[in-house]
Amino acid sequence: MSHPQQPAARTPAGDPAPPPVGGVLWSIAGDIRALLMLPAALTMQVAHPAIGAGVDEHSVFRTDPWGRGERSLRSVQLWVYGGEAAAEEGRRLRRLHRDIQGTDAHGRTYHALTPAYYSWVHATGFPVYRYGLGLLARPLTDAQERQLYAEWLQVGRVLGIHDRDMPQTIDEFWPYYRKVLADELEATVVVRELLDPDLPVPAPDRGPLPLRLALRLVWPALRRPFLRLRAFLTVGLMPPDAREAIGLEWTDAQERTLRRFARVVRAVVPVLPERLRYLPLARTAREAARRAKR
Repeated sequence: MSHPQQPAARTPAGDPAPPPVGGVLWSIAGDIRALLMLPAALTMQVAHPAIGAGVDEHSVFRTDPWGRGERSLRSVQLWVYGGEAAAEEGRRLRRLHRDIQGTDAHGRTYHALTPAYYSWVHATGFPVYRYGLGLLARPLTDAQERQLYAEWLQVGRVLGIHDRDMPQTIDEFWPYYRKVLADELEATVVVRELLDPDLPVPAPDRGPLPLRLALRLVWPALRRPFLRLRAFLTVGLMPPDAREAIGLEWTDAQERTLRRFARVVRAVVPVLPERLRYLPLARTAREAARRAKR
């Protein structure tokens, strides 16, 4: 069944515009709770054999995990809060992925910009936001969920994905999503590494020098507890159907612990001052939007 499409929002230069100021993504993408959700989406992405192979063979996530994480976070923020810079970030990412190709673990050739693969990288954000918000904030209403999906489609356009390669409504999204879960996802090498508490991750090398020096001293003691917490939140904040499709274990006891953690997050984050609650690009964009209204 076809559905009438709304014209895609555009900037004055003719580029796809980012999601609207004051929309659902505007409120949640720069909230610090998004930091907790991002690893679940990234893990769902690399559970696809083609994407996992590309990351395994071409990414610096092993040698520069903190730098890669910082760059990924900044990129996501630009999609929503970057204004006219959002589309340029989309073009930069496509240039970055242009030469990423190879053979996956099943002997199938892949290219990072193959629409089915690039679209799955984008698609994971919607179910993760939807599920994570239900735990860490409040469940979306039906209207908010549909607005979030429409805004996430706009992010896809910013990334250079054609409408024909993205389900255009929620009703079309869920069958597509369930088919990818059933037919494609698995516990790839990269998934297993990201969830490994014994991974030799180096000490954080971002932030003020005194903090970096202090972390370097205590990192041997902190590394394993940090990785265990990261794995716990990654699996816990992943939609259960995706968790099951990948074959990740999750117990009732873990679910109870996650629910207790989520209650604390729901109580604490909304009362934080803006400088602590929102990431830097989001804070800057929110202040600019307020100034524009004066």
